[in-house]
Amino acid sequence: MDIHDNMQTVPSDFIDGVDSEENEDNAEVWGRMFPLGSSFIAVDLTKEEYCFGRGENCDIPFNTATAKKHQCFQAYSKVHFKLIRKKTSTGVHVFLEDSSSNGTFVNGEKVGKGNKQVLSNNDEIALALKNNKAFMYLDLSVDEEAGLPDQIKEKYTLTKTLGRGACGEVKLAFKKGTCEKFAVKIISKKKFSIGGKHQVNLSNQVMTEVKILKALRHPCIIGIEDVIDLPDVLYIVLELVEGGELFDKVVSIGQYDEPTAKLLFYQIIHAVKYLHDQGITHRDLKPENILLATDANETLIKVTDFGLSKFVDAGSIMKTFCGTPTYLAPEILITAGSGQYTKAIDCWSLGVILFIW
Repeated sequence: MDIHDNMQTVPSDFIDGVDSEENEDNAEVWGRMFPLGSSFIAVDLTKEEYCFGRGENCDIPFNTATAKKHQCFQAYSKVHFKLIRKKTSTGVHVFLEDSSSNGTFVNGEKVGKGNKQVLSNNDEIALALKNNKAFMYLDLSVDEEAGLPDQIKEKYTLTKTLGRGACGEVKLAFKKGTCEKFAVKIISKKKFSIGGKHQVNLSNQVMTEVKILKALRHPCIIGIEDVIDLPDVLYIVLELVEGGELFDKVVSIGQYDEPTAKLLFYQIIHAVKYLHDQGITHRDLKPENILLATDANETLIKVTDFGLSKFVDAGSIMKTFCGTPTYLAPEILITAGSGQYTKAIDCWSLGVILFIW
């Protein structure tokens, strides 16, 4: 079976539309509900109370064609939950009231029918099942975009932080006009130089990553949407992969069964072969740099983090000591990176990855 054929069956999470209906009184928008699944639409919040559910009389009915085909549709209640905005002695607060029979979840925790929970900025709301994420609540009184350049704000709405690394942080972003989700890597150029015997210019690493990603087109390699290069900060807009890292999955389940391990490893091999055919050596292959499209065991994988990758001409060698020691080939460890090595080092890393499964 050709992996390119199989990829067509992997569901996407592309948003079909955005609710652009305006309040007749041009009331102030105090919050926003961003869709986390293709069954739902974006909602600007202007009223003091909203009703969400399967019923046609709800303020926000789950009545899109995609919603009606979803496996959880029949588990949604006619009135599933309400959003209530109230002024109290401690300020203005937004409450979620659970009216459902099968559950409403906030950040994975069940609220419970008849119960209320205060919503905070970037809270995620799931329906019927805790992994059936529907909306992210954005509190517009919290200025998440303070300090962001116009080049970003005019294209994307940045929300919660997904992770942090040596070069900067990664935030969840929604593309304006479509609500399509992306991961935005925000890299401060002030942190680009690090000391030590094997000093590395992180700015060059990042620009190498950008150059590589732009040139690659493969279903098992993370895609790049946009790059915004400013004097002090670099923004890399990446394809969002929501199943987490292979490392966390292996820690969670212990070991994959043989058929599943075979499917996933075949995808990784396919991606690495493609890289090598393009004259690229990853040099830092490890489970943390392999992302999963979904929580399911059988899923699409994406190889990522090319910060330590490098274009190499045919027959050339690499002499830079880099990577994660646990997965590094012996020729790198023995010579502390001063020896000569080629793209074969990725094959060693692949063997270690397969071994830990």
